[in-house]
Amino acid sequence: MTTATMNKSDLMAPPVAQTIQQRSLVIGVIGAIVSIAGAFLAPESFYSAYLEGFMFWLGLSLGCMAILMLYHLVGGAWGTVIRRILESGMMTLPLMFVLFIPILLNLPKLYFWARPGLTDPKIVEITHSYLNFNGILLRYMLYFVIWVGMAYFLNRWSTEQDTTAGQSTLRFRAMSSIGLVIYSLTISFAVIDWVMSLQARWISTIYGMLFIAGEALSAFCFCVVIESILGKRKPMSDYLTDTEVHDHGKLMLAFVMVWAYFNFSQWLIIWAGNLPEEIPWYKLRMNGGWEYVGLFLVVFHFAVPFALLLSRQLKRKARTLVRLASWLIFMRMVDIFWHIEPVSEHSTFHISWVHFAIIAGMGGLWMAYFFHNLRSRPLLAVNAPQTLRLLEPSHE
Repeated sequence: MTTATMNKSDLMAPPVAQTIQQRSLVIGVIGAIVSIAGAFLAPESFYSAYLEGFMFWLGLSLGCMAILMLYHLVGGAWGTVIRRILESGMMTLPLMFVLFIPILLNLPKLYFWARPGLTDPKIVEITHSYLNFNGILLRYMLYFVIWVGMAYFLNRWSTEQDTTAGQSTLRFRAMSSIGLVIYSLTISFAVIDWVMSLQARWISTIYGMLFIAGEALSAFCFCVVIESILGKRKPMSDYLTDTEVHDHGKLMLAFVMVWAYFNFSQWLIIWAGNLPEEIPWYKLRMNGGWEYVGLFLVVFHFAVPFALLLSRQLKRKARTLVRLASWLIFMRMVDIFWHIEPVSEHSTFHISWVHFAIIAGMGGLWMAYFFHNLRSRPLLAVNAPQTLRLLEPSHE
């Protein structure tokens, strides 16, 4: 296959994508049914677990969109081979829009500021001006209109690029340059609304950055896992090389360090300031068994992956890298769990079967939607200049 004779049908996802899609849908439906049962059988665990699952899978969708926009700005073969994976991931945002509705309809089950009988004057003032049902509803609609809108145009232009050769890439760069700024602002405010407000008396100006770094890391790890599945089969086996795998490993290392840097910066600033309105967040997570979860994150979300990803040999082998990527995806779930669960009705460390049911239910539906998107178009953007540069040298 050469760039001159490239056939779209030769670049479609292999049959394994349909198999995974079908199995994911089955897991998602079963998980959803069990999760609904959990809302009645274990309501004290259900709502916090639902928020955790939602934030993880939303973060994966938004992380894919953010990395895609980064690729459109800087280019490179590292993004060409995973471009369609990223596009398919970001186009799951309509599903996440729907999955937020149970949270919206059950705000008092999650947030103390949404419950009647508040006596704290500061919290009462905040609920009147910002944290109230109408405010949450309007901002939720605004966030998703912006996110889905950006994803829609990036995806639509990519489809048009497949059908018409010679199209300019300027609009991708223009959208991405503005889009990354908008994404950073909107996800920061969304995290304040949906996660930080669980402790509405607590403040941190860097809090949104923790999630931005985590979402980017999740997206890269997810791409490594998917490319390892597709890379064993045509067509991806024809163009995925150790060089691209190595690049993805280096970017995983970069975002592991960025995530650690933001977390350490927040801790250092709050420790140095020692202010009553800032320290409760850490005080809550340094007691009742949660301190061991925090230590687990320090060691296995940062220290061990950081040490392993320093190895050039590991980053060039897809089989080894995919194991570390899978582990980091798990650690991303643990990190979100540590952010949300300590504020639930359980004062000490607690994990319920509902957590696993919700992760499986949401994840199964998300993966089924993702593979549906992935199977709808060629695995490479056929007429993109980056694709031509990727394929031409190896077929001269």
